[in-house]
Amino acid sequence: MQGFLIEGTKELKGEIRVSGAKNAALPIIAACLLVDGEVRLTDCPGLSDVYSSVRILGCLGCKAKAVNGEFYADCRDVSKDHIPDRLMRLMRSSSLYLGALLGRKGSAYVSYPGGCELGQRPIDLHLYALEKMGAKITEEHGVIECTTPGGLHGAKINLSFPSVGATENVILAAVLARGETVIYGAAREPEIADLSEFLRKCGAKITGDGTSTVRIEGVSRLHGCEYKVMPDRIAAATYMCALALAGGGLCIDNCIEQQLTPVSNVLAEAGCDVYFSGSRMYISRKKPLKSVGTVRTMPYPGFPTDAQPLVTAVLAKCRGTSIVVENIFENRFRLNSELVRMGADIKTEGRIAVIEGVNELYGARVMAADLRAGAALVCAAVSAEGVSELGMTEYIDRGYEHLEDTLSSVGAKIRRCII
Repeated sequence: MQGFLIEGTKELKGEIRVSGAKNAALPIIAACLLVDGEVRLTDCPGLSDVYSSVRILGCLGCKAKAVNGEFYADCRDVSKDHIPDRLMRLMRSSSLYLGALLGRKGSAYVSYPGGCELGQRPIDLHLYALEKMGAKITEEHGVIECTTPGGLHGAKINLSFPSVGATENVILAAVLARGETVIYGAAREPEIADLSEFLRKCGAKITGDGTSTVRIEGVSRLHGCEYKVMPDRIAAATYMCALALAGGGLCIDNCIEQQLTPVSNVLAEAGCDVYFSGSRMYISRKKPLKSVGTVRTMPYPGFPTDAQPLVTAVLAKCRGTSIVVENIFENRFRLNSELVRMGADIKTEGRIAVIEGVNELYGARVMAADLRAGAALVCAAVSAEGVSELGMTEYIDRGYEHLEDTLSSVGAKIRRCII
């Protein structure tokens, strides 16, 4: 099995540039299905999930490739409306092809999405919204069959929870539908605004993205464009947490301050110095870490669930008691038992973790249970005494472009190997 061999170090120093965001690139790539023309994305991360998206577009009849930080697609000849189960299982965001296919072909045959096992990810909200827009949906043996006998039409949709995936799926289905669609209770994540900005550049009419009410006026056609993917705020948070654990000083380029405020506030409270200058962030930590009270994950603009495992790793070395409340995914705490192997003192009950900070973490053989848990273990191992072996790094490759090379460039001792 592929893994990382990580020797703990005391400080990180240097500069890191954040790549384009995984959680923005994947819905934008799905949106290419709607475009009658060529699309070129720049700052597109080289991730296994991006390459899986290329395979999905290819099986639908599109021409697509991702190379050297750029993505190209020509979806003028979409010939199929069926995505094989083996491709749907590769990633969570495959559910977005449901809305995109309905918008482009008027029909879709897909199975339930895969990705990290973070708990139940029901797509009931997605299906409810698409039915309001005229879709006829049947489910049998894990296969979802969607048709639109009268075509998709605009609708007023009230989401009972600000689901990012449901919001994105409705936007994808609505941009070519007849009439106006209004989403009430929409998710406000910046990745949704990035998807909307891409679609506007292709000719879509979308307003209100970034707020809880999004309006989409259907158009007859979308044209191709060139677009730069937004920076990856969770990757930036990963490097921030690695620095907080190891100490030293980093300059992290290609950041958006507002998007990182929930994480930077927690790390500043823990004892890090953080300041921004334009798109550059400077973070240092020279003193011992201290506890921060309670961290609660919430929909944007609250503390992001994707950053919770990373901050949990930091809190494991903060002097005093910290509490983490996970309000989004029930299985986010699978990281904690692996941190305990490294010497952390964490007690977990349901969605609450109580963390008593320890002076040191120690190298151990650990396994990545999911993407962000894997990244958190890398951060912990970089600062631990001794050597750690981290397995199941294929999860990490889903969301980070050569994480080992990035951290090695600023002083970490980490290499990929067979373990």
